[in-house]
Amino acid sequence: MQLCGVCSEHVPKYKCPVCRIRYCSVSCFKRHKDDDSCHPVKESDSASSSRTPANRQAAEQPWAADDLLDEDSQTDKVPLHKLEQLGGSEALKGLLRNPHLRRLMTSVDSAENKAKAMRDAMQEPLFVEFADQCLKIIEPPDNQNHDDDDGDEDF
Repeated sequence: MQLCGVCSEHVPKYKCPVCRIRYCSVSCFKRHKDDDSCHPVKESDSASSSRTPANRQAAEQPWAADDLLDEDSQTDKVPLHKLEQLGGSEALKGLLRNPHLRRLMTSVDSAENKAKAMRDAMQEPLFVEFADQCLKIIEPPDNQNHDDDDGDEDF
C-alpha cells in the first residue's frame, strides 16, 4: 500500500499534476508546493537528479488512469490493454482524420459541463460512429469473438 509522498501517514488520494507525487490532502498539497520540491516531469536529466526519490519515481512513471480518476470513477475504468487497442485501431485513426470530429472532441474535452457537451456531441452522426467504433474495441459483441470472419454461421 502506498503512503502520502508528503506526510507518509495516509493513503494518497491525489497526484500532483506537475511532478506526479501522490498526496492525501489539501494541506499536504500546500506543504508540497511550499517546499520547492515540485518540478515538471519533462525537464532535463540534470534537474531530475536533484529530486527526492519519491518525486523521481513518480515522475518517471507515465500517466495512468489512476492519475485522472477518483475512487468512484475507477469502477468504469477501461483496462490498459483495451486502451492500447484503441490507439492501434486503423478504423479510429481513419475517423480521427476528420477535422469536424476532432473539433467535436475538443469541444467536449474543454466544456465546463461535460455531460451536456457529450449529449450534444452524440447528436452528431460522426461522433456516434466514433463512439460506436470505440465500444466495439472495448466491449466487442459476443458473436465477434466466436463466429468466423465470413459472417456465416457454421452448422
